[in-house]
Amino acid sequence: MRSTAVAITTLLAGFLLANMLGVAVAEAPAPTAPRTISVEGVASVPIGQADNAASATAVYRQGMAGAVADGQSKAEFLVGKVSATLGAVQSLGEGGGEISCTASEASGYAEYEGEQPDFGSVSQGGVTYAAAPKAAHVVKPKSKAKTHPVAKKATAGSCTLTARVAVVYAIS
Repeated sequence: MRSTAVAITTLLAGFLLANMLGVAVAEAPAPTAPRTISVEGVASVPIGQADNAASATAVYRQGMAGAVADGQSKAEFLVGKVSATLGAVQSLGEGGGEISCTASEASGYAEYEGEQPDFGSVSQGGVTYAAAPKAAHVVKPKSKAKTHPVAKKATAGSCTLTARVAVVYAIS
């Protein structure tokens, strides 16, 4: 009987101690979240109108590198305005890209005819970055005139690939 009473007392003391520790942990100050800054870097680079996949991917990677540099420049500017210091990269997300071409003729638009690089997309900080949709082409009904003019294919004066990245830096 005596050993049962000692065991019950020890058990109750253990529960009391565990409860007190639980309350102490719950009352401890919560750690503060690190301060960060999020920016979107953007860069545009020239691309050939009919590049193959390897060339287009190389140009896209060049664009992403430029977009990272643009993001860092923006972050440095912003933290300088609030007297903070830019820290290490906390996260980096591919924002995708698009290719646009301008014609050397009066039409102003030409279609990119090469292979597409792997424009990726990710969700970054609650924002989903995705490749821009391709421009829709409107098909005009045929004219009922007796003479049919011969359509000229627009030639590109230049094509540009635009790449985007999302970068989150620590700040102090």
